[in-house]
Amino acid sequence: MPDSESDAKNKKIENTEVDTNKNDSSKPDVIDDSLDKAIETYKKIFEKDDMSDKEREELANVCKTIEARKVIIASPDHEPTEIKNSTSTITTGPPTLTRFEKARIMGSRALQLSLGAPPFIDFSKNISTSLEIAMEELHQKVIPIVIRRTLPNGDYQNIPIDEFQ
Repeated sequence: MPDSESDAKNKKIENTEVDTNKNDSSKPDVIDDSLDKAIETYKKIFEKDDMSDKEREELANVCKTIEARKVIIASPDHEPTEIKNSTSTITTGPPTLTRFEKARIMGSRALQLSLGAPPFIDFSKNISTSLEIAMEELHQKVIPIVIRRTLPNGDYQNIPIDEFQ
């Protein structure tokens, strides 16, 4: 194995070591190389060829400050909970269905209809496909589906379709 590959492999092994000096040994912190990459990128952005010694020292101090920061990936104490409102207002995301939510609902409902599920509306002769039936059901808000919108911390809100504008 060439030296560069073995060095890269050794660096990868070093970067995945577990810090056992923490108080909570049940959840060890795995160190990755993202901090090193961030510092390297920061140096590339602010480093100049004609920098004075004072500027280089300031850059080194900023890099040391960045290294000293604690990176929090996820809060170990936070349990995802449902966001409930007594006023039936939508607090996560827009008050209307997004185009992605509409597409997912119509696709799922059209599949159900094509597999023989009974429609929730009385449709006229000019509706011929299961997708058109699903679109009309969504327009009338009669589909019994609940949208779950999740926040980055894991909290979520379950919203019935009839609450959307």
